[in-house]
Amino acid sequence: MLRTHTCGELRAAQAGQTVTLSGWVHRRRSHGGLIFIDLRDRWGLTQIVCNPAISAEAHQVAEQIRMEYVMQVTGQVEERPAGTKNETIPTGEIEVLARELKVLNPAKTPPFDIDGAGEIDEYVRLKYRYLDLRRERPLGNLTLRHELVRRIREWMWKQDFIEVETPILVKETPGGAREFLVPSRMHAGHFYALPQSPQQYKQMLMVAGLDRYFQIAHCFRDEDLRADRVQEFTQLDVEMSFVEQDDILGLIETLMIEVCPSLAGKRLMNNPFPRLTFEEAMNRYGSDKPDIRFGLELCDVTNAIRRGVFRVFDGVLDSGGAVKALRVPGAAGLTRRELDEFTAIARKAGAGGLITCAFAADGVKSPLTRFFSEEDLGRLAAAAGCLTGDLLLLVADKKYTACEALGAVRLEIGRRQNLADPNLLAFLWVTQMPAFEWNEEKKQIQAKHHQFTSVLPEDIHLLDTDPLAARANQYDIVLNGYELGGGSIRIHQRELQSKVFRIIGMTDEQANYLFGHMLEAFEYGTPPHGGIAVGIDRLAMILAGESNLREMTAFPKSQNGIEPMTGAPDVVPESELAPLYIKVTQVEPD
Repeated sequence: MLRTHTCGELRAAQAGQTVTLSGWVHRRRSHGGLIFIDLRDRWGLTQIVCNPAISAEAHQVAEQIRMEYVMQVTGQVEERPAGTKNETIPTGEIEVLARELKVLNPAKTPPFDIDGAGEIDEYVRLKYRYLDLRRERPLGNLTLRHELVRRIREWMWKQDFIEVETPILVKETPGGAREFLVPSRMHAGHFYALPQSPQQYKQMLMVAGLDRYFQIAHCFRDEDLRADRVQEFTQLDVEMSFVEQDDILGLIETLMIEVCPSLAGKRLMNNPFPRLTFEEAMNRYGSDKPDIRFGLELCDVTNAIRRGVFRVFDGVLDSGGAVKALRVPGAAGLTRRELDEFTAIARKAGAGGLITCAFAADGVKSPLTRFFSEEDLGRLAAAAGCLTGDLLLLVADKKYTACEALGAVRLEIGRRQNLADPNLLAFLWVTQMPAFEWNEEKKQIQAKHHQFTSVLPEDIHLLDTDPLAARANQYDIVLNGYELGGGSIRIHQRELQSKVFRIIGMTDEQANYLFGHMLEAFEYGTPPHGGIAVGIDRLAMILAGESNLREMTAFPKSQNGIEPMTGAPDVVPESELAPLYIKVTQVEPD
């Protein structure tokens, strides 16, 4: 080894020992003939003192080195003199007096300051990611993610789960997100897909009798990217046999409680985790992944609206819609510009507009005063619990559209007013989602989650009469306004699975071609089973206090799906495409 210790482990107890350290030059300072070097590696910093009276050779080398040189130093550990100890770092009680100093590799001047705390353009960071990862924050994020995965693995092993790796090259099947395709050289015109989830394989493992499976699974989705969505991601994948919903929720809840707060240094808001139905979450928070760290709950004021006084409300109510409201305490004095910004947010979420009512001390300020009497406004205020000084925001639309629009406005108000405590971990469960939804573009029913999700036992009869009214035996775990993961109790009978395939528009022939392996497996004694997938990257992101998934990945793609460091994706020569029976006829410009 080129070192006896790391740069983060020496303490006063090692004073007097001769040690050898290796690392990067983090800082270099020259004071009165002495040269001080902060030597850095993954574990921390150690101060090196180059004194010409102790070693003229080491001092001469120190005069020539620059930032990010890779160095080896041998010297004696000494306690720092009184008044010079650095309590901000673990090695701050000691320093190493250099007797030998060797340059293992020089370095060019980095394109950004490794030691700096300022903002760096993301493209530059990703292009030089190997330098970016030397910085404290990115390295800390990767270390936290590593520790999270380690703790999860150890905990799952203790619960008697077996860890199984499922294939990466799989059969392309419809449903869920768009998949990446991989051409087969040995089978002309045929393609593999990269898995967006090990869903079918983990169910086959239950058929195989493994009973308790888990995997830290790498998954892929060919989707447009955003801050909390990337093309490659990792999830904790879990499947269990002979279980009901409460068994899976209890298992994951215990895991989160035991692993997350101590790792992140944050507090649990609730233990046990609250459980909301999909309907409750939408009605109260306007979201199926609500941030419950602050209030500002929505309310329904439909019954407080008098018919025949405002045509917009009448039209919505006549079509079966609703009038939803959001009370913002003490916000009657918001400016016109702020209210316009909230209106834009509501419209972006699908609403036709946003109606404001400011219950100011000198009277109500609202477009509704042209139509509503004082009695009408008083009834509206009472229904929403408004007091003098409050602001009431109203959306009249289809029920869920109104909920989602006000839910988006609620989150923006929470952000502007700093209502969400960043030191809280607010987990909750959302259950009883719709099993199916209508695809307006394709004019057909599709699975809300995926086609292997069972419906609640009390809703089985609706599959024959009104599938869109059926609720799924499904559950999502939510943390601080992010969907952390989701799962369900699966279908395990061939007849029921075939019926669901028909509901979503598949013929029996199509179902057998795409999923015949599953349908046949269900004829060989398949146990009742269920599972869940929890996003590792997203959980790590929240625990680290980041807002972008790319911060938790060693070598992420940029917002437009490019890896600046290597230049992927890239053009492939025709000579390499020919054995794959592929010819590129047109390339769209970047």
